[in-house]
Amino acid sequence: MFNLISILIGLVALILAIPSQIPLLGWGNWIVLPIAVLGAGIGTLSRHNHGRNFCLMVFALAVIRLMLGGGLI
Repeated sequence: MFNLISILIGLVALILAIPSQIPLLGWGNWIVLPIAVLGAGIGTLSRHNHGRNFCLMVFALAVIRLMLGGGLI
């Protein structure tokens, strides 16, 4: 059950992260980061690790985009 919840939270984070890849919308990644961490935290409570890994990949995507944009752009 926790794995399914983690995957759903990861999907919400990914849906928010996709438009944040556009230049000048990078500030949206700051919203994605806590959502992805929450999903990864819930995913650690599960016996399976698919949801946790998915949330960590979305988190990494947002972090890399923030690093490339200097934290804002």
